[in-house]
Amino acid sequence: ILGVSFNLEDLKDPQTLSTMEVTLVHNRNDKSPDNPDYLAQANQLGGGDEQHNKVRPASPFSNSMPTQDDGFAPQSAPAISPPPIRMQQLKQEIMSVDKSPVQQANREQQIPLPKQPESPTAAQLFERSREIARLSSEIDRLKQAFVKTPHHTYLTGANAREYRYAAYLESWRAKVERIGNINYPAEAMRQNLTGKLLLDVAINPDGSLYSMRVLHSSGSPVLDRAAQRIVRLSAPFPPLPKDILKDTDVLHIPRIWEFKNGGGLQTSSN
Repeated sequence: ILGVSFNLEDLKDPQTLSTMEVTLVHNRNDKSPDNPDYLAQANQLGGGDEQHNKVRPASPFSNSMPTQDDGFAPQSAPAISPPPIRMQQLKQEIMSVDKSPVQQANREQQIPLPKQPESPTAAQLFERSREIARLSSEIDRLKQAFVKTPHHTYLTGANAREYRYAAYLESWRAKVERIGNINYPAEAMRQNLTGKLLLDVAINPDGSLYSMRVLHSSGSPVLDRAAQRIVRLSAPFPPLPKDILKDTDVLHIPRIWEFKNGGGLQTSSN
């Protein structure tokens, strides 16, 4: 029977162990070196700028500080994560606050309810009906009064130039001036009074006198009364023509009455 056995060398001496270092290079060559200094992922021949000493290759982004032991990479510190925070402790830290020195007691807010309108009584409804009937009657009365109000037309300078007014105004002027010069006030002649006044004469459709009013006095009561007397002596006037009655119920003739020296009377529109 043949036997095969193996004897382990004494490994207590660390000097007897052979080591091989591996590095990464940044340049690549097609030719492989005869006596490589390191084991790398690609061939690199004569890289670096050192002439004699063999140095440990390093990445251009690695730490530039030299290592204490040639050929051995420094031992990196193990990654240490912070201890986990217990959820109960986290909740207490978030919810815990300082006690406020001011305390406000909760008060109940009372909102007043809107008042419901009271239903009117039978007496109030009857009184409202009487008031409505009274107002309706008043409105009807005003409407009737407005319909019955006569339409007044004033013969100003613009209206007097219209033919239907101009013809009537000319006949009216001729009559009052003729009657006025015949009945010139004797007192005005004795006192040698002269002056002008503005007199408004209103005529009904049948030619009778509707009203008479002194708009601007002459300053002499004798002349103002004399003009009104002449108008009364001249009335009635000719009835209003049909073309004037189409839009006129009362015709106003405002004229300037001028009493001159020597007993002369003249009327004009301005």
